[in-house]
Amino acid sequence: MAPHASQTAITATGLHKSFGDHAVLEGIDLEVPAGTVFSLLGPNGAGKTTIVKILSTLISADSGHVRILGHDLDAEPDAVRAAIGVTGQYAAVDGLLTGEENLMLMGSLHHLGRRRARQRAAELLERFDLVDAAKKPASTYSGGMHRRLDLAMTLVGDPRLIFLDEPTTGLDPRSRRGMWDITRELVADGVTVVLTTQYLEEADRLADRIAVLDHGSIVAQGTADELKRRIPGGHIRLTFAEAGDLESAARTLGGSRDDTALALQVPSDGGLDSLRALIDRVDAESIEVEELSVHTPDLDDVFLSLTGHPTTEDDQRKAASR
Repeated sequence: MAPHASQTAITATGLHKSFGDHAVLEGIDLEVPAGTVFSLLGPNGAGKTTIVKILSTLISADSGHVRILGHDLDAEPDAVRAAIGVTGQYAAVDGLLTGEENLMLMGSLHHLGRRRARQRAAELLERFDLVDAAKKPASTYSGGMHRRLDLAMTLVGDPRLIFLDEPTTGLDPRSRRGMWDITRELVADGVTVVLTTQYLEEADRLADRIAVLDHGSIVAQGTADELKRRIPGGHIRLTFAEAGDLESAARTLGGSRDDTALALQVPSDGGLDSLRALIDRVDAESIEVEELSVHTPDLDDVFLSLTGHPTTEDDQRKAASR
C-alpha cells in the first residue's frame, strides 16, 4: 500500500561522515514527507552523493540516526533495501543485453519468478516507451533511452522510495523533460523521490522541498518560492495608464520609477502579506494601477547567494553565449 503524503518517508538527524581527515557531512538533519519530491542541491563536493549513499545503505555514517519508511537504517538495512531503489547519473545498464533481458535480470535478482519477471518487464517496457527497442542491445540505445531503461530496472521491485542521483546529466532538453514527466507520474502513484541535481530548473519544476548543501552542511531548506524570497532583489512592478498615477504611486510607495514605461518597481519579498499591504496602500490613495506583477529572484540567485558558486547550468549558459 502506498504511504499517505502526511507520513514521513525519511527522518535523518545528526549525520556526520568523514573520509580520513576530510569532513564530508557535518550534522545533516532531513525530513522527507512521503509521496513528494525532495531535492538536494549543492556544488560539486557539497555532500549530496554521500547523503544518498548513506540513505541507500551503500555506506555507513560515522554518527547520526536514520529511519526510512518506518525502518531503522542501522538495525534493519535489509528492510530498507527492499523498499528503495537507486538510479545514478551513470546508468547501470548492461549494454550487451537487450532492454528486455536487462529487466528480466532484475526480476531474477528480486526473486520474482520467470513468469512474473517477464510480465513485469512487459509492463515497464510499455510504461517507458521502450517496446520497439525491447529486443535490441542496450548499447544501441540513446542517452534518454538508457536513462529510461535504468529507471525501469529500478522499478522492477516496486520501490516506495527512489533516489535519483543526477538523473538527467548529459541528456538533451527533450529527454530531460521526459524524465521529469516520469518522475511526476511516480509521485502521483505515491512514490517518494529524493533528487540530487545541479540543474536549477529541474529542482524548480519538480521539487516540493529543496535543501541546499555547501561544505557538508545544509545552508537553507524550504520550497523553491520560500528560498527565492530569502534573496534580496524581489520586487512588485506596477504599470500605469497615466503619468499622474505613476507620480502618486511613487510618492506614496517609493521604489524605482521608469517614466518612459510608466512603471514603478517596489521592493518586496514576494510574499502574500507584503503584496496585500501594498494593494491596501494603493487602494487607500485611490491610485489606478493598470497592471501588477510580482518578481522574485530565481534559484540561480539563491544558489549563488547561499554557496558562492554558480551552478553547472549557469556555467553552461555563459559558455554558450561566448
